[in-house]
Amino acid sequence: METIRKIHLIAIGASTGGTEAIYQILRRLPSTLPGIVIVQHIPPGFSARFAERLNAQTDINTKEAQTGDVIKDGHAYVAPGDQHIVVVPFGDQLRIACTKDERVNGHRPSVDVLFHAVAEFVGSMAIGVILTGMGADGARGLLSLRQKGAYTIGQDESSSVVYGMPRAAFDMGAVQIQRPLLSIPSEIQSIVSLSSR
Repeated sequence: METIRKIHLIAIGASTGGTEAIYQILRRLPSTLPGIVIVQHIPPGFSARFAERLNAQTDINTKEAQTGDVIKDGHAYVAPGDQHIVVVPFGDQLRIACTKDERVNGHRPSVDVLFHAVAEFVGSMAIGVILTGMGADGARGLLSLRQKGAYTIGQDESSSVVYGMPRAAFDMGAVQIQRPLLSIPSEIQSIVSLSSR
């Protein structure tokens, strides 16, 4: 029987079509979940407005991430445009660090950068979600999450605006659970509920 493990973090990555996809997920999630860290390929300036929209239109307290933010339950943190975002341990907490390191897969922020950090520091106590987007950013990071025992979810082709990133992850064996967009929130809640028993 699989060992039950408490979920401490949900990491989401998306690109083309992702702002709407992320909104559709967050608006269906309760504020009782673990912290959510989001990478959406988005230009500087737009990331703050995107975070404000999510904060206003969902039950999740959402902000544009800043270095030093402590990740709290019921809160979501959106990577700033043109900055990578990682999570780092700080005592028994997780904190966010934003960097201007080189682009990865042509992107900054990069989903792979976030997912690799989550795999390293949170491992099996994380859920990784890869959503609609062009290219393959996030696929290798999601695979590293799955290899560390994390739950990994990929959006299916029929509900993706562009089935590039989820396909790359699926083809690589990184996706444990594939679901239509609107089924992903209940999947996340089921995993968290199971892990809380």
